[in-house]
Amino acid sequence: MAKPKVASDWLAGCAGCHMSFLDIDERIVKLVELVDLRATPITDLKEPDEEGVVVGILEGGINNTTNERVALQMRKRSKILVALGDCAVFGGIPAMRNFFTLEESLRRAYVETPSTDSSGKIPSSPELAVPTRVRALSEVVPVDVFIPGCPPDADIIFFALSELAQGRIPKLENNNLMWN
Repeated sequence: MAKPKVASDWLAGCAGCHMSFLDIDERIVKLVELVDLRATPITDLKEPDEEGVVVGILEGGINNTTNERVALQMRKRSKILVALGDCAVFGGIPAMRNFFTLEESLRRAYVETPSTDSSGKIPSSPELAVPTRVRALSEVVPVDVFIPGCPPDADIIFFALSELAQGRIPKLENNNLMWN
């Protein structure tokens, strides 16, 4: 029987969840015995297979039109979609931007910061993604599995992916989702 295909990507976040995924260390060998690890930020393939994957994993909130496109594509191409980490599950730290107007946030980021040179200006190009309000993944697409944490513990990630690889939806029951 063919191993289930797994793909992942990151949206508006810090990449900490994928770093925590790498923290499963040598257990990654066990995992790739169970799954066909496809498109991820840590592989050369950058988009989930057109014919689809069994498990799609997204880290990060959604804060622009490119994030929306990536989320919609991953949902369309995944049998099971996993929201990995607090940014994907709740909006996380990036959602703090929602307390300000977009104009205030962009001005602070590109014009007012101490490291900005005197010619600082807000980038504008039709090639750039259009910023949006920051949202949790489930506000844009249906999500099947939620794995909160900032970042989630490597043991939790390994457990969840091992369960999914074996055709089971993981039961993440500990109050704080950390191993005792």
